Amino acid sequence: MLIEDKLIRQDTFTTTEKRIADYLQANFEAAVYMTIEELAKATYTSHSAIIRLCKKLGFTGFKEFRLELGREVHQLLAQFDQTIDANFPFSEQDDGATIAKKMAELSIQAVKKAQLQIEDQPLDTIAEKLTQAKRIFVFAKGDSQITARKFQNKLVKLNKFLILAEEYSDSSWNAANLTKEDCAVFISYSGRIHHYEKIMSYLKYVGTPTLLLTGNEHSEMAKKASMCLVISQGELDFVKVATFSSQIAFDYVLNTLYSIMYAQNYTANVLNLKEKQQLIQNGLLKEYRQ
Repeated sequence: MLIEDKLIRQDTFTTTEKRIADYLQANFEAAVYMTIEELAKATYTSHSAIIRLCKKLGFTGFKEFRLELGREVHQLLAQFDQTIDANFPFSEQDDGATIAKKMAELSIQAVKKAQLQIEDQPLDTIAEKLTQAKRIFVFAKGDSQITARKFQNKLVKLNKFLILAEEYSDSSWNAANLTKEDCAVFISYSGRIHHYEKIMSYLKYVGTPTLLLTGNEHSEMAKKASMCLVISQGELDFVKVATFSSQIAFDYVLNTLYSIMYAQNYTANVLNLKEKQQLIQNGLLKEYRQ
């Protein structure tokens, strides 16, 4: 998760830490060049309060925090001329052409942010787990279920037949049938679905590998997952025009995992593609037109 997004999630922050986080969000670029003394003076706090916040964000101290902040700011500035609000990407004054431009920029922004967040993650290992799984079950609701269906359609080309856990039967029944030879994928931006938490606890008990795609690294689901990819987009739960950025990011990550799975056995997959294509175009499965 990017520092920018960690600073938004203030559930575990003290009042003092929230004041520091709010200042950093408002002065993101300037903070890169500030000393700890300058930041303490600007926020009316202390060195120890800043260091505690840095550690809460996952860093050893202020020095490591500032180095990572500098890297993040540099990458974001290099990629985005203008940051588009993930919750309200357009206004009532915008005409059709302007909205179209902003939505294109939002899509690019979402993918770039996701790429920055997963580039150091064990993507090859996760892809191998999915390939080795006897069955893949996906637990997802709402828009995330639509995103999961696109992943399901792609996996057919790898002779992998993904099961949407809540499509035709109760998710608990599907969970009860999972074994350590299978893999369960959970998609939840908030990471706060109580029933999924219970299912993940059960799957951990029986030894089923679990992969979570989420925007909330501090959620109970994230703690229970054996593999977790955090893709935070600064998107709120309810106060937004629609769910744009998170689903664009999830789609990108699943496309990436599919591509890695394909590449890990590239020659065999290409041969299988040619064989199936021949069967569909010229063989017994050819579609005849009147």
